Amino acid sequence: MNEQKLSSILKAASDPTRRSLLTTLVQQGPSRVTELARHYDMSLNSISKHIKVLEAATLVTRKTIGRVHLIEAQLEPINQIDNWFKNLRSIWDLRLDDLETILNKEICDD
Repeated sequence: MNEQKLSSILKAASDPTRRSLLTTLVQQGPSRVTELARHYDMSLNSISKHIKVLEAATLVTRKTIGRVHLIEAQLEPINQIDNWFKNLRSIWDLRLDDLETILNKEICDD
């Protein structure tokens, strides 16, 4: 995953309202913008702006059927972020293993 894509996804997910919208979409499946807006104490316009940020980060897609806009969560970007965190965690684990080896060596040398 390129750095720009990673940054876009993490930035979109950094906002609590957008994380909540994404969670709702994962739990309930595709939803109309108006249905999503009912869960929040903000205008339809504000919800739409949050959705546009999620769309730009490819975390959601919009399907338009006539006047109805259905928003659907996309799990592939979430999987990519999860893989990035797993990679980061494995690097950290290796560093901790190296530290443990050094500490054990020092204990044995004493």
